[in-house]
Amino acid sequence: QVQLVESGGGLVQAGGSLRLSCVASGLTSYTMGWFRQAPSKEREFVAAISWSGVSTNYADSVKGRFTISRDNAKNTVYLQMNSLKPEDTAAYYCAAAASNLGTTRRSNSYSYWGQGTQVTVSS
Repeated sequence: QVQLVESGGGLVQAGGSLRLSCVASGLTSYTMGWFRQAPSKEREFVAAISWSGVSTNYADSVKGRFTISRDNAKNTVYLQMNSLKPEDTAAYYCAAAASNLGTTRRSNSYSYWGQGTQVTVSS
């Protein structure tokens, strides 16, 4: 049974940092991604990382501020978020593909989703 469990969300002031974690179980050799959804907006791609961790992909809105990484020994993917802005406020979801699909941005490429963790950035 596949399970993704996120943690690390919270309330932070603009300019601050947070690190999200997502522990995966029941999967092998899979691409991982982070998506977010703000109220009244569609879910959007944030970042993705290949199984090896060598390849990463970022949305333009977070490039240079966010870093995705993974520790396969711990079955964990991280999203380090620096220089946070109020517009980063959203529910953040980690997602896993059923196999190594590189660093796809397409949400329908991901078969498994976590429950979400809220990130709120105050101005």
